Amino acid sequence: MGHNQPEIDLSPSVSDEVRKTTCYMCACRCGIDVHMKDGKVAYIEGNRDHPVNKGVLCAKGAAGIMQHNAPSRLRAPLRRVGPRGSGKFKEITWDEALETAVGWMKPLRETAPETLAFFTGRDQSQSFTSYWAQNFGTPNYAAHGGFCSVNMATAGIYTMGGAFWEFGQPDWEHTKLFMLFGVAEDHDSNPIKMGLGRLKERGAKVIGVNPIRSGYNAIADEWVGITPGTDGLFILALVHELLKAGKIDLDYLARYTNAPVLVNGDPKSPDYGLFLRDGNDKPLVIDRNTGKLSAFDAPGILPDLAATHRHAGITHRPVLHLMAERYLDPQYAPDAVATRCGISADKIRRIALELAEVAFGDPVILDRPWTDFRGERHEQMIGRPVSFHAMRGISAHSNGFQTCRALHVLQILLGSVETPGGYRFKPPYPKPATAHPKPHSKAAPGVPLDGPHLGFVQGPEDLALREDGSPVRIDKAFTWENPMASHGLMHMVISNAHAGDPYKIDTLFLYMANMAWNSSMNTRGVIEMLTDTDEDGEYVIPRIIYSDAYSSEMVAYADLILPDTTYLERYDCISLLDRPICEPDAAADAIRWPVVEPDREVRGFQSVLCDLGHRLNLPGFVAEDGSAKYVDYADYIVNHQRKPGVGPLAGFRMGEAGLTHGRGGPNAAQLDSYIANGGFFIRHVPKNAAYFKPWNTGYQDWAVEMGFFDAPQPYLFQLYVEPLRKFQIAAEGHGTRQPPDHLRGRIKATMDPLPIWYPPLSDGHEDPVEYPIHALTQRPMAMYHSWGSQNAWLRQIHGRNPLYMPTRLMQQHTLHDGDWVRVISSHGSITVPVAHMAALNENTVWTWNAIGKRKGTWALDNEAPEATKGFLLNHLIHELLPPKGDGLRWANSDPITGQAAWFDLRVRIEKSAAPDECQPTFGRIQSPVPSAPSILTWKVGQ
Repeated sequence: MGHNQPEIDLSPSVSDEVRKTTCYMCACRCGIDVHMKDGKVAYIEGNRDHPVNKGVLCAKGAAGIMQHNAPSRLRAPLRRVGPRGSGKFKEITWDEALETAVGWMKPLRETAPETLAFFTGRDQSQSFTSYWAQNFGTPNYAAHGGFCSVNMATAGIYTMGGAFWEFGQPDWEHTKLFMLFGVAEDHDSNPIKMGLGRLKERGAKVIGVNPIRSGYNAIADEWVGITPGTDGLFILALVHELLKAGKIDLDYLARYTNAPVLVNGDPKSPDYGLFLRDGNDKPLVIDRNTGKLSAFDAPGILPDLAATHRHAGITHRPVLHLMAERYLDPQYAPDAVATRCGISADKIRRIALELAEVAFGDPVILDRPWTDFRGERHEQMIGRPVSFHAMRGISAHSNGFQTCRALHVLQILLGSVETPGGYRFKPPYPKPATAHPKPHSKAAPGVPLDGPHLGFVQGPEDLALREDGSPVRIDKAFTWENPMASHGLMHMVISNAHAGDPYKIDTLFLYMANMAWNSSMNTRGVIEMLTDTDEDGEYVIPRIIYSDAYSSEMVAYADLILPDTTYLERYDCISLLDRPICEPDAAADAIRWPVVEPDREVRGFQSVLCDLGHRLNLPGFVAEDGSAKYVDYADYIVNHQRKPGVGPLAGFRMGEAGLTHGRGGPNAAQLDSYIANGGFFIRHVPKNAAYFKPWNTGYQDWAVEMGFFDAPQPYLFQLYVEPLRKFQIAAEGHGTRQPPDHLRGRIKATMDPLPIWYPPLSDGHEDPVEYPIHALTQRPMAMYHSWGSQNAWLRQIHGRNPLYMPTRLMQQHTLHDGDWVRVISSHGSITVPVAHMAALNENTVWTWNAIGKRKGTWALDNEAPEATKGFLLNHLIHELLPPKGDGLRWANSDPITGQAAWFDLRVRIEKSAAPDECQPTFGRIQSPVPSAPSILTWKVGQ
């Protein structure tokens, strides 16, 4: 019998070659091993040597093979031949496409460069795309952060010189109590899952604060189902309790924060609320040793948290006095906030007690000597093992900036930032806001912009305003409406351009931004703006150029399509100048490289920009002899220097003595070195520099060596953000640059230098009785933005999305799973199926984001569940708030940063008969690519 058994290879070879690169299936940027057979992708797994994921790979990463082979991939450049929105295109050559683009853009550069608006979506090469826009000379550039989580990034940098997500992470190895607030499950998922696993292994407690208990919150030891938009109130109640109990780290506050900095306390003074400074403009403190005034960074001093100073009849008090006065107020007591937050007062008090007990009763002590910026040597590193992580859930509200600030202040009061067991920065952070550029907007024909577009204003003098006070930028970033809009306002570009407010544009140039569908509030309205014509029959937005790899909803609304490659077919640079992959203990960056060559007429968008830069004769893209300075993006990555010795990649540079890292000249073999090293570079922070980075001379010197700074830049954490006070002073009538009268009250109320909480702005425009229910979207772990729901494997996890409803609302409306409801906001309505979810805030409904697709797009079948049973909440949200009778239309965004307030949405629910498809429906778009076959199969290798 044995002789008749078939011979089966039980361990077949997965591949005949492995090519190591970087994943692009979310913003994690994990290392991947791409297994090849006969030159084709056969299998993708995690790279075990990679610093980000150490071999772990999620469903999205493994499904990259289906993204790379997606039937929806664009095949060649396209020129529109039918009306916008019809999807009728003609394939053209690359030369014709590029000459068309140059023909449109060259006259703009020579006459009015601001009439080109260049905005990029979830692009991971923003230092490059902004460099291109700067050389073109348009002030109108930004990426997608304004409708993502600019509140988080901006609040973090102004407060502590870094923020959550790419700027830092919890000290997973030493944390004993971890709280996470509103974390998107598709971002950073592998490191968070690995970190949570380590916490669970050690028995550390995890508290999840989120209206919805899914994903990370589902495995939390305690779930706090907070009412949306009240996180800041909850956090300040914790601050109240800690101050009341005296459970704050006074030594840490005195040494490393501006808690002891003296503030002008005379309401009659034009400097009221500003810091007392010396002749070198350094904030002043009282030295506890001598009782005298001193610059905050003077060697040998120990700042005094209690002492006041009277000068010229004005009393100056330390910041900590102002904080105690504010947060000990009964309005922040747990009993005062409990009902609004949906959390019992007892629970708030207990969580505050737990934070205090872990932070101060169970410190982490490492025997690592270090020296601080005042020259004092410390024999140990003492840390508070409480850490936090937060993201879009607390950010995407119109009170999000101050909420994020409040969370950072809570961390700092506990002494749990950059200490063992707390929150740690990833190089090249920390960097104070003053180390970043200020925004630049001076545009003139034929010359580059006068500096980087985006940055951090330090006062009204830095706003992007014309002489008459009108906005310089089409999105109105860095104006009195959005003073600290550090990432721009991508969600306002189309509506402002359509309205001609503040002016008309000629060409809208978009990359990877699905503005005709899930990346816009008011989706139908945006579609109408893109297709609207004037009295002469011309489009109101005359020209639209779009680059994408796939046949998305936005493609149909463009006039010229520049097809991008997939992430396995191009060079990319995950740069320290941009969004690096560092860990707290190491600086790291990475590349992508063409592990396969495209089989279509597509080109990497960044290489296309290099070509356009040459054809447009842009400085920075043209050599002295007139030839292209960079033949493609790979050439740029290797040879571009942002300043001498500092380029896009830190590893394998060329110094005088040979190979070097951090600083050094271009190295022709740099990309080959990255490929040979697994696609990444890593350099570890010295052990004595691993903590206390903003104040640690060891870290500061290492940062200079690496090229992050040109000189050490120690600084204080800003519990009190003085630039905010400068805007208030202007609103109070002081200074040469004044806000318009209708904004004075809002600026004074919201731009407080100490964190505050105010109700979401929509509360003043909508009747909470008429719209009593909060409505949210969340990103599923298996999908990244809109890309995943065309993926043949990932669609099997999320092919449709119900509206999840809590028990109370299901019972109130006599609903069962599969029933349908009409969801109504002040802007519109949708009709969708429901599903019961018990672990949900009782006044909140939610759904997965961006599952719904428009018929004819993404090569999906007309009857695909994504197109019939998938839906968007976007149809319920407008970029403007409803009128409130004052003759103005206020933006549906944070008044400080301009962040889109997606999560302020309020609705009411009505039971509905079941339609055939989710409503509203949109007509089918004719796609430039054919629909996918019903069965998608192929064989790799023999």
